[in-house]
Amino acid sequence: MTTSHFSFPTHESSVVTCLILSQGRLITASDDRSMQVYSVETGQVSHRHSLVGHDGGIWSVGVVKDTLVSGSTDRTLRIWDLNTGRCTHVFSGHANTVRCVVVVKPEWVDIEDEAGVIKREKWPKRPMIVTGSRDHTLRVWTVPRPGEPQYRIPVQDPDSKGAPNVDENPYHRARLEGHEDVIRSVTARGRTVVSGSYDHNVRVWDIATGTCKHVLRGHTGKVYVVVLDPKRHQAYSGSMDGNVRVWDVRTGECRYTLTGHTSLIGLLALSPSYLVSAAADTTLRVWNPDTGELERTLAEHTGAITCFQHDDSKVLSGSDGTLKLWNIREGRVIRDLLNGATTVWQAKFQGKWCVSASKRDNATCVDVWDFTGDDEWIGGAEVEVEDTEDEDE
Repeated sequence: MTTSHFSFPTHESSVVTCLILSQGRLITASDDRSMQVYSVETGQVSHRHSLVGHDGGIWSVGVVKDTLVSGSTDRTLRIWDLNTGRCTHVFSGHANTVRCVVVVKPEWVDIEDEAGVIKREKWPKRPMIVTGSRDHTLRVWTVPRPGEPQYRIPVQDPDSKGAPNVDENPYHRARLEGHEDVIRSVTARGRTVVSGSYDHNVRVWDIATGTCKHVLRGHTGKVYVVVLDPKRHQAYSGSMDGNVRVWDVRTGECRYTLTGHTSLIGLLALSPSYLVSAAADTTLRVWNPDTGELERTLAEHTGAITCFQHDDSKVLSGSDGTLKLWNIREGRVIRDLLNGATTVWQAKFQGKWCVSASKRDNATCVDVWDFTGDDEWIGGAEVEVEDTEDEDE
């Protein structure tokens, strides 16, 4: 066993709201209004940039190639160049916190025309951003290319009401209206966007037309998380009502209601073979996404699950000041990676790297593990949407 482990402080004692591990970069976002960018190399982490500019806490981030997008309580979306650390664009439009940011990358999708003929198209033509807000709306934006004109809308007066005018923003594409409460979760692939709201509903949107295709009703509590499964034409939603629902995104029908959790389901994720839900009842549950059957329950934590990631081999989960690594097929703990933390806010893995952000001794810390050469580290990283070359609009 040759695991390398080291830790370092970041964001003083503030909450780490988001963590990204991608293409050799480790990115942390915080409610202290900043983001930190590190370069991850074997045995060391080097600090690259401090991204400062938001006037409120940062609660959502996304990455495409060398571009970072961030949403904040200051109601803006900012675009950053990860090579230089500069903010290149500031978009306003939402009238409240930008709670969700999703980058939609181009991919080939099957499109049915009015005659019922199926044809394959690449959509979107270039990367897009979908944002969800506490103002009950979603907005769709084009990701600016390097070298395209900068665009910055001044931040509104904090005491003003209503959404800023976006008519002059060349990167703004659409405003999606319909939800009647805070939008808590957004996911998107190809032309399809799925949103979950505190209004108890899930909505399916066509990003190309800006129309709502289905309103998925059935939850009796706030919807906290949604996941899209293009392969199975399904969406999954987790709610305060303690249930996971499986929806057919083509018809809007509920295929299954997955019961068993006894409190709020705040986290939900999909790998090729497994759907995993995590709840405030201290457990994670592993489901078969084809049948809706419960395959196993992971029940070694003693507090609400605060973060997790999984693939077809393993689960990484944080709760009660601990970080556990599980064998997903056997449902057993392989190792406790972290003990004694006050809170584990975020945890991610990619390849042989694993990182977490936690609070220990009243300070915020990032821990990094390099599992190269460790036989207990099984499987690789999650399958992600493959980056494709952009096309002109």
